[in-house]
Amino acid sequence: MSLQLTSQAASRIPLLGSGSRGQDIGFAIGIVFILTVLFLPLPPAIIDAGLALSFSLSILVLMVALWIDKPLEFSSFPTVLLITTMLRLALNIATTRAILSNGAEGITAAGHVIAGFASFVMSGDFVIGAIVFVILITVNFVVITKGATRIAEVGARFTLDSIPGKQMAIDADLSAGIIDEKEAMRRRRELEEESAFFGAMDGASKFVRGDAIAGLIITGVNVGGGIIIGVVRHGLTIGEAVNVFTKLSVGDGLVSQIPALIVSLAAGLLVSKGGTRGSAEKAVLGQLGQYPRALAVAAVVVAVLALAPGLPFAPFAFLSGLLIAVAIITPRRQAEAAAVAEAQEKADPKQAEGEAVSTSKVSLRAPEIEIALGKHISGALLSTYNELSQRVAKMRRKFARDFGFVIPEIKVSNDFNLGPKEYQIRVHGTSAASGELRIGDALVIIGDGPRPSVPGDETREPAFGMRALWIPEALAGTVEREGFTPIDPLTVLLTHLREVIRGNLAQLLSYRDVRALIDGLEPDYRRLVDELVPSQISYSGLQTVLKLLLAERVSIRNLHLILEAIAEAVPHVRRTEQLAEHVRVRLAAQICGDHIENGVLKVLRLGNRWDLAFHQALKRDAKGDVIEFNIEPRLLEEFGQEAAKAIRERLDKGDHFVIVAAPDARPYVRMVIERIFPNIAVLSHLEISRGVQVELLGTIS
Repeated sequence: MSLQLTSQAASRIPLLGSGSRGQDIGFAIGIVFILTVLFLPLPPAIIDAGLALSFSLSILVLMVALWIDKPLEFSSFPTVLLITTMLRLALNIATTRAILSNGAEGITAAGHVIAGFASFVMSGDFVIGAIVFVILITVNFVVITKGATRIAEVGARFTLDSIPGKQMAIDADLSAGIIDEKEAMRRRRELEEESAFFGAMDGASKFVRGDAIAGLIITGVNVGGGIIIGVVRHGLTIGEAVNVFTKLSVGDGLVSQIPALIVSLAAGLLVSKGGTRGSAEKAVLGQLGQYPRALAVAAVVVAVLALAPGLPFAPFAFLSGLLIAVAIITPRRQAEAAAVAEAQEKADPKQAEGEAVSTSKVSLRAPEIEIALGKHISGALLSTYNELSQRVAKMRRKFARDFGFVIPEIKVSNDFNLGPKEYQIRVHGTSAASGELRIGDALVIIGDGPRPSVPGDETREPAFGMRALWIPEALAGTVEREGFTPIDPLTVLLTHLREVIRGNLAQLLSYRDVRALIDGLEPDYRRLVDELVPSQISYSGLQTVLKLLLAERVSIRNLHLILEAIAEAVPHVRRTEQLAEHVRVRLAAQICGDHIENGVLKVLRLGNRWDLAFHQALKRDAKGDVIEFNIEPRLLEEFGQEAAKAIRERLDKGDHFVIVAAPDARPYVRMVIERIFPNIAVLSHLEISRGVQVELLGTIS
């Protein structure tokens, strides 16, 4: 997962990341070397090099923690912390082995680095060194590490708790058009990285605490074991053994605890940075120095301390003067910055006006598909937001495979004007469907069959209008044993959403989608489009043909076949309805394939009476083209009743079928049928592909 770095940080990272070939092998060898140190003795020269490396790494980590702009720019810190901790512990074991084996030889038995700390920090007195070591352990373990651990725990908890809300905010911005899909993906990646980072920091802070405890134990073992070995094996007096081994052990402890303290400080700086952006000196000094009144009052208090009897005058007076100078300079700098900002604002009024217009346009843009939730549903579904997002994404992918274009992003929003348990599915800002969900209950579809034996409230399934029952979720197992299938509220909502989208595919295909589909074609078909557009048909004409197909749920996934069919007919036909009918004939194999069940296409055809009635209702011009459909309202109503009866009989038997009509009457038969049964397809005789096995279920007559 990549992070977006500031330009300053990005210019530094490659210096660390670039290197010769085999860099990964070198890194692996270094890790293996750290593990090897745990078991094999090392000469003092290599121990000195390892201790110098430990100091250098800890200082580098601290400097990076000071200069990063935000904590996520150092997302590898937990890994670095583990490696540096293992390096210090491995060197601790190596120095312990050297001290206990060769301590009688003198202060340089474990290398010159430990000898230097023993003589420089302790001033030759092991008591001073022991006191300094205990103070360092206390500062590291009790103060810095404990505070950093608590901050990391709280940061991890709040970060994980805020993820659903942040994800909803990203999706809302994407649906509103404020950000594009790439920016949404970047924000989601950053959100995932943030949660992983703070979770890792929560655990990584335990490394430092364990390192402090291990250092204290190792030092105690070195002192006790060294004195015993010095007296028993090397014949030293107790005083000599205490002097030599205590100096070496405390020096070793200081050498290991000072880098540990530096890394602990870096960890504390990193997790305490929080949401403050900018390097540490900008974040701290910038905020401390931007309040002149606070600086002036602090200067007065420090000046009073300078005049107090018994206190040194010079340091307090110097600090008081420094605070006064900063208090005087700060307002001037703030005034200059405000003047520059005002000048820029005046210099770019057109840009500001353009941004305002853009913002207004964004606020006026209605989401293409929106699920508006009532208060109760919204609160309950928030806990399952990840599942909702995944299932919606899966639904969009399936629509893309089935119908040949990507439906728009689906926005999920709250609408407190709705009832607590109500929801609305909106298309282009207009309510297309609504329903009610009962969180904690399950929906059982019963249709025209018997009810289950459990109690429940009868309702209508929102997607298909079938009889159903809301039952308590605790009784789901009982109805399953009776042969029913309980459906959870989220599935009910998504099923309804799917059917609403299927019924509004034509509205969801935008001009931009058509251009994107054409741009994604192979070069040969793009040349075909160039020949057709705009000389024979416009892009909006192509869009209309595709919309007419989608309105009857005919997939446009075979766009190359559709373009070939349009190219055949467009020189002779200008009306888009006629073009769409010709395309349907060319797509006969696809259309039949989408409706075939078990290798058989089941059909319900119009009887002779209605074939004749629709044929006589078609008014034609001199060329024979249909220009008007004029049928008596009485006949239309009678046809609707007979068609509804015949279709319902077949649906009750569980048949999946299509209605077949004459080619010229097919659009008008479909116009009547879709108002009664929108999911029933109406085909013409010409759209039944050769080789398809047809089973006649009956006639509408």
